[in-house]
Amino acid sequence: MYECANRIEDLNRTELLRYLTDLFHRIVIHYAMWFTEVEHQLGREQAHEVLKTASRRSIEIQLKRLSRHFGFQMTNGFPALLYDMPTGKLLELIDDVAVNWLANDGVWFQAVEFSAGMTDAKRCNDSCWARFSPFEAGTIKDFLDLPSQPGLEGLKRALNFRLYARINRQSIVDEGPDSFVFRMDECRVQAARRRKGLDDYPCKSGGLVEYTYFANN
Repeated sequence: MYECANRIEDLNRTELLRYLTDLFHRIVIHYAMWFTEVEHQLGREQAHEVLKTASRRSIEIQLKRLSRHFGFQMTNGFPALLYDMPTGKLLELIDDVAVNWLANDGVWFQAVEFSAGMTDAKRCNDSCWARFSPFEAGTIKDFLDLPSQPGLEGLKRALNFRLYARINRQSIVDEGPDSFVFRMDECRVQAARRRKGLDDYPCKSGGLVEYTYFANN
């Protein structure tokens, strides 16, 4: 494939579409590399401040340009098709996007597992959570306009806005004014493994990293 292509214009329709999707992929990776490098150069706190500015502007620019190609109108900064979508349908879309995130996580885990083994896959997974949990906590705090130290009530609110909140069934039980128990009552990954007759995935090490880093931020 592509052996006769010396320019983008030489690609056939299927190849052009593959090239187009690869360009979106490059944007995502380049975006992540920018954040990683700014965090490395300027520190995590300043990187998150830069991210807030860059992400809002980037989304605005890209949606505006895509709207011209696909012919959709914009309403209050969002595609009108989404803005006018019934709430139930919009929640279904949010659920599908959350599940896509989980599928992406699983794809990466298995790609490492099949090439390097379970130990390295778990090591990469746990290290990834050490970076993603603070990021997700920061974006949720910005979204909810929470203070820098929102306390247990702020933490409970933030847990309800995680990606996992749209995927798994979770609950919170108050123990007193200074503590609560967060429970993952039904995990989509573990439920799928049980349906296939597989043992539960040993997620404790990743969970300790994931929730500790989330709560600390």
